[in-house]
Amino acid sequence: MLDETLLADLVADLPSAVRLQRLVRTLREGFRCGAVCLLRREEGSLVPLAVDGLVREALGRRFEVAQHPRLATILASRRTTLFPPDASLPDPYDGLVEQQPGQPLHVHDCMGISLHVEGEPWGALTLDALEAGTFDAADRAALERYALLVEAAVRVSRLERDLRALRMAQQESGLPLAAPEARDILGHSAELQRLLRELDVVAGVDLPVLLSGETGVGKELFARRLHRRSTRHAAPLVQVNCAALPESLAESELFGHVKGAFSGATAERAGRFEAADGGTLLLDEVGELSLPVQAKLLRALQEGEVQRLGEDVPRRVDVRIIAATNRQLAESVRDGSFRADLYHRLSVYPVAIPPLRERGSDVLVLAGHFLEINRTRLGVRSLRLSPDAEEMLLAYAWPGNVRELEHVISRAAIKALSHGARRDEIITLAPAWLDLPVPEGGGGGAPEASEHAAEVAASSLRESVERAQRRAIREALEACDGRWAAAARRLALDPSNLHKLARRLGLKPGG
Repeated sequence: MLDETLLADLVADLPSAVRLQRLVRTLREGFRCGAVCLLRREEGSLVPLAVDGLVREALGRRFEVAQHPRLATILASRRTTLFPPDASLPDPYDGLVEQQPGQPLHVHDCMGISLHVEGEPWGALTLDALEAGTFDAADRAALERYALLVEAAVRVSRLERDLRALRMAQQESGLPLAAPEARDILGHSAELQRLLRELDVVAGVDLPVLLSGETGVGKELFARRLHRRSTRHAAPLVQVNCAALPESLAESELFGHVKGAFSGATAERAGRFEAADGGTLLLDEVGELSLPVQAKLLRALQEGEVQRLGEDVPRRVDVRIIAATNRQLAESVRDGSFRADLYHRLSVYPVAIPPLRERGSDVLVLAGHFLEINRTRLGVRSLRLSPDAEEMLLAYAWPGNVRELEHVISRAAIKALSHGARRDEIITLAPAWLDLPVPEGGGGGAPEASEHAAEVAASSLRESVERAQRRAIREALEACDGRWAAAARRLALDPSNLHKLARRLGLKPGG
């Protein structure tokens, strides 16, 4: 029956992600185990592609093979590796297998097999159970047989991907046949997947792109994906942080200068436009440029040429522009702080990056990524979230987005150690260590006091968070005599983010 189900999924017309997910689910049911994970090898790490029975945040982790001896042992053999229940090697999934109340956190039974595609090492398939004695010699032999079907499924998915890339290459000459995977953008939400598909299409069209989004959403990562998937992928991507450019040096940084052009110009220097010639120029925080610099930038974009300071002859450049901003540039145009002609030149194709609060359970996938980073950084055996901590992450509004999440996880891991957690144990992060707003009268400063948060529904927690945000904004506005810009500085928020948050909370019209 298991063979028939696997074969049916292999030949079915399914999206690659769905096919692989159904494959691991079928294997978990067939082997009656706690979890199955399909991992692809990327350089020195194994990255989960499909899991069943592991917590959601496991999809965001990268398991460095050198730090996980069980995974290294599995990869070293073409046969099934079955670890005895009393094996001393630490299991990478300790604390990550979904369990019922009262079940242990650590894995008792584990087996896995390396996978090869077209004769080359590709990854691994692992099966885990919380009950000792789940796997026997017959399961070990069966896994070797089913591994062939898994490799076939991977090969089918690769052929489908190459076919899509070939069709794109026929439409736009010069596109790479198989664009590299962008593992730096994590998430599986429908909103994110729609955005990535849109970016992959616009990447092959040599138009200026304007990426907009709140602070911390990762606009630079999306810009890098655009460049990697473009016809200019072999040329450089040059980044300019416009917010860090003093007006007196901005022209030199962008367009270069000759020796003696100004005091301190002791040698000739090319600007960022010339450095990006043939490639892509990322103008990060473009909304921070002063009006005089905007005028000079507009001329460079219109003419396709730059002129070094102190030089009479202009130089032709071939550069694709990607601009990024956390401001609402259309509003900046209306209030006169940004040139309308430059705005229209930059926003030929505008792309809005969604905030983290609109990406659903992607917050747990990203949390898993940061948990694994901190597990390695701090040298602990296992780092996981408690169920009520997961609920708190899902309910929080994340005004600082992915960057804020990264800092929250890092601080929580350090707090856990400072409160006595041992590095050789499975460390479970409690809500109190996340240091996020909780309902009034809820958890205190110790993990024991956080048990109340587990009894609060996510909707109630969100309402409490929003009440706290409204109160903080009102208090800041009162202290600043109703001046929004000053209130934003007091709250350590970008003004545009504060306006959007206030509208969403009903403190300003248009929410």
